[in-house]
Amino acid sequence: MILQVTVTKYLPTNVYFYVDEESKHGFIIDPGAEADKLKKVAEERGFVMEKILLTHGHFDHIAAVNELQEAWGAEVYMQEKGKIYAENPAWNLSDQLGKDIILHDVNYLPDNAVITLKDKPDFRLQLRHVPGHTSDGCIYYSEQDGVAFVGDCVFRESYGRTDLPGGDEETLLSKITERILTLPKETVLLSAHSEETTVEHEMKMPWYAGRLK
Repeated sequence: MILQVTVTKYLPTNVYFYVDEESKHGFIIDPGAEADKLKKVAEERGFVMEKILLTHGHFDHIAAVNELQEAWGAEVYMQEKGKIYAENPAWNLSDQLGKDIILHDVNYLPDNAVITLKDKPDFRLQLRHVPGHTSDGCIYYSEQDGVAFVGDCVFRESYGRTDLPGGDEETLLSKITERILTLPKETVLLSAHSEETTVEHEMKMPWYAGRLK
């Protein structure tokens, strides 16, 4: 089960609950604000959130993490280059809000790491490192459900900005081509700031011309 909840305190950001329908255990991806709203959704639906997964460390993806971590006892995961974003408000951009955000007790994962539910290892996501928007940017791919949670790497007919700390446009375009557009064409891409798209649709975009083989 995938449930999208949009939070709007800072920027409209799509938060995703990815939950096993049988056990109601699951993951929450990019809880960027409004912790009370997200807790209410989980409570009303009987969700047990085992893990908080971050596609990258910008404030609009992490601002609710500390409160949810405390409320649920959930483990927090991000790509291994995310430490500077988790611990440095200048890098996660929260210093611009006048409210410094620092994450604690984060588990840092390497490329291709697999995240599973505690008692159901077949319910899994694979972390794929896609730097360029940030140096720690990643997606979480579910082969069994044919979906990838892509954060700010890819938007429908667009891609993430690259002019912030750790960003690089050439790197982002190259890694999108290598790590996302090589997934099965029917894979649904769920981003943080746009409607859903597919690998097949994004392969048609001109900025990938000449990169695809």
